[in-house]
Order: sequence, then C-alpha cells, then structure tokens
Amino acid sequence: MSDRYIDFINSSVGQMLAKNLGLPAPTPLDRFVDDQPVVSGAVLVGAARNGTLVDDIAKFLNNINADTYALFDSEVHAAAAGAGLNIQAYAPSAEDSQKFKAVVFDASGITESEQLQELHSFFSPIMRKLASCNRVIVLGRTPELCDNPLHATAQRALEGFTRALAKEVKKGGTAQTIYVAPDADHLVVSSLRFFISPKSAYVSGQVVRVSATGIEAGEVDWSRPLAGKVALVTGASRGIGEAIADVLARDGAHVICLDIPQQEEDLQRVASRIQGSVLAVDITAHEAPARIAEHCKNAHGGLDIIVHNAGVTRDKMLANMKDPLWNMVININLSSEERINEALLNDDVIRANGRIICVSSISGIAGNAGQTNYATSKAGVIGMVQSMKQPLQARGITINAVAPGFIETQMTAAIPFAIREAGRRMNSMSQGGQPVDVAETIAWYASPASNGLTGNVVRVCGQSLIGA
Repeated sequence: MSDRYIDFINSSVGQMLAKNLGLPAPTPLDRFVDDQPVVSGAVLVGAARNGTLVDDIAKFLNNINADTYALFDSEVHAAAAGAGLNIQAYAPSAEDSQKFKAVVFDASGITESEQLQELHSFFSPIMRKLASCNRVIVLGRTPELCDNPLHATAQRALEGFTRALAKEVKKGGTAQTIYVAPDADHLVVSSLRFFISPKSAYVSGQVVRVSATGIEAGEVDWSRPLAGKVALVTGASRGIGEAIADVLARDGAHVICLDIPQQEEDLQRVASRIQGSVLAVDITAHEAPARIAEHCKNAHGGLDIIVHNAGVTRDKMLANMKDPLWNMVININLSSEERINEALLNDDVIRANGRIICVSSISGIAGNAGQTNYATSKAGVIGMVQSMKQPLQARGITINAVAPGFIETQMTAAIPFAIREAGRRMNSMSQGGQPVDVAETIAWYASPASNGLTGNVVRVCGQSLIGA
C-alpha cells in the first residue's frame, strides 16, 4: 500500500506545512536497484587509536571501488595503502560542500571509557556532512568476549552511541553497530556490504554480532550469491513471503514456495514468475514435517536455506481469548517451525553451511495489547534462534531471525486509518517499511558469505520507538 502522506509532505506545499506546523517529514528511502554500485556516494572512514579492524574495512572499501575519504589519521592511511585503496584526505569545515553517503568507524581500539571521547571527536564535526539516506557503521569487539571488564564496558557503550545516533542522522539515514569476535575479522564483509548499501534501507539502530563459527565458505559471486542454492520459503503466496521468494530468486536461488493448499493458485503465480516450484501443504498437519523433508530431499537433493515466514494473528484481549485462538497462533507461528526443523535436521536435509532464518516481530520484543498469543509465539521464535545457535553451529548451520515492525502489506492496509498512521510514524524514519526490506535482510543472512552470523535477531522497523 502506498503512503500518500510521504508523497504529499515531499511536495513544495507539504514541505512548507511540515516546516510551519512541525509535522513529520519522512524522506523517501533509497532501495536497491539492479546494476547500481554498492554505495552511491563518498565514504568517510575513521578509526580509534590502535583499531584492529581498519585493515579489513580498507580491503572491503577497495573491493567495492568506494570513493573513500579519511581525516588525517596515520592508521587509516596506512591501512588504505596496504589494501591498495586510493584514499583522499579530508578536513571538515563549515564552508566545504562535501557530503558523505556512508561513514565507517573502527572503534575496536577503545579499551576504556575515557577513550569514548574519540567517538565525539570523530563524529561531531561531520554530522552536518551526511547525505540523504546515509549509512553510519561503527565496528567494535564483542563485549562479552573482551579480555577485561574495562574493555567490555567501553565496547558495550558503542551500542548506546549508535542507537542514539540513529535517531539523529535523519534524512532517511541509518546507524548500526557490528561487534566482531576474535578470529572473525574476515567474516565481517557480508555485514559491511549489507549495511552500507540501500538493501538495509529500513534497518536502523541495530546491533549485529559476527562470530567465529568455524563454518567455511567459498568464493561469492556478489551479483548472484545464492546461485545453485535451494531455498524453502513458507507463507510464500503473498506479502512478505512473496517478497522473500522474489529476492532469493533474484540472488540466484531455486525457491520452493510453500503455503496452504487454499493458496495454491497464488503460489503458482509466484513460483512461475521466479522460476521456482510449489509445495502446497498445511504446516500444522501431522504429516507436514515428514512430507516437507521428503520433498526437499527427493526433488532437490537437500536444502540450503529455509525461511520460516508463515504466520497468523488472531488478536483478542486475554480476558476474551478462547483456547482455539491461542492454540492456532502458537501452533502456526512457533510449534510447527520446531517440528519442521526437527524433521529436516533428523533426515540431514539441510546441507553444510545451511541457513535457518525465522521471522519474528517487534511484538515478540516489546509486546502489544491484544496480542498475548502472537507476542508469545514471536518471543518463542527468538528463544528458538538463541537456544539452537550452538547445537546447529556444530553441524555447520546458522540460525538467525528478523523482527519486522510496521510493514506495508494487505494486512496493515486493513488497519483503521488512525492506528495505521500511528504505526507508520512511530519510528525514526516516520514511515512504514516495505516487504522487500524484510526480504533483503533475509537474503543477507542467507548469503554464503554470512557464515559468521548466527544467533542474531535484527529488527526491520525503521528503529521503532517501541521495543529494545
């Protein structure tokens, strides 16, 4: 569903009203378009003293041919020289017209709280130099893996910095923290690539942990990173599920589109468009897990990616909620996923370097009145991701989740106008997301280069004002 308010507020009359009345003025977001560069504009790179990730940042920026600048910083310039990156010196001033599409800062060298001053020293002078739909990425070391309490404390502080910064960048910009575990530096590329690009348009204020999983991956063709992979997407007949199928197919995967038999006509439409295949099955049926496992093994020799997207809402205040409504939501949104995972894993259907990706919700993080069943199920999905992380890692499989906020779908289009508008505006971007925003985040998890990502829950919500 289109957001007419955005169209109006970005007209000349709308801009005048927004300024005079203090109305929200959301910026139309840049989203991925085929054949565009990873980042369309200048990139400023910086590092705290003794940063340990700047070499990998420089290599990444060189590989994507970024137009890169740096303040006078010998460590950054030395890293650029070592990576073969052509870097331009920059000294911010009130007079210069330079704008940056992205800013990447290595904060891994901050080992005690006094050094957090380096964040202020670097960012404060350049905040007015950020372009529309900018990207700010701060990299650090995973706090719980730091070697002493002072180091852990200082690194944990980065999360507060970027969450607050994400509320200040405005103009459709985003800010994220990427924590990198020891021995996982080489695994940060897929996350840098995602967060610096338009694919992360509606993801902001998030914290991602890159782990040394020990899961190896080969070379990646970034134009079709999922070529040769087989993906199963549940609830694929429309909305977010359809968008997920589209994006995974765009990235080269063969997509098995699954939904209930009543949706088979829509499934056929989606599968035909993306040259995928159809599996019409009710995931709550007793025989469903075995049937899904058998189909994936017999028809495709196994599975590389499963996206648990199918879900329902049956909203009632708890005092008025009958057993069938509670049980239906828990069964579809959570228990069926557990049963399907068990069948796929017991039959070794998911191949090495496989991906299990779940769709949770900010309702599972923050709760929502009238959604005790839904919030319970979606919090359970997060629990499943966190509890299965270690046992799956031993099998060379990652598991992660997305938690969407207000996404423009047929379901949200049916919400009463006032509630719908509140949902759209109650985030840092003052607008709803698109199904493709969820799909792009899932495709990032699915990439063979994302083998350092496991146990993560990333909100796709424009930094919603509710939730953690």
